[in-house]
Amino acid sequence: MKAIRFVLFFFLLSFSAISNAQAIRMKTSSVSYSEKSQTGKWSNWSEFVKADIIITIDGKKNRIVVNSPELQVFTIKAYGEKIENDDEKIVPFECVDHNGSKCNILVITRKKEDNRMQFYINYSEVKFVYNIYN
Repeated sequence: MKAIRFVLFFFLLSFSAISNAQAIRMKTSSVSYSEKSQTGKWSNWSEFVKADIIITIDGKKNRIVVNSPELQVFTIKAYGEKIENDDEKIVPFECVDHNGSKCNILVITRKKEDNRMQFYINYSEVKFVYNIYN
């Protein structure tokens, strides 16, 4: 079963442009955040808290939905080039949220950490990271 999940996640991340793919759903286990201070320095990441939610990346609709208690809907404006090295694989998206705020979303696979996956939402003043089940 673990091998099947690994293959599915690898399949997701092997695309450099997800626009032709079907909707992909990921289940999270926890979330953390970091805020930028008035001096421009990022705070340490908060402690992770339980967050049992579903994240959907839908390339056909150019949309990412985070089903948190306050629904977060992002329109994908650009699909970034997949970045891969010995340590990680990164799939980036340039997005706009439902309020019109720009953000960057990253799906990162940590290769040297048993292919642990994380989902980042990066705004100019705050960042969120969700741990993904694998």
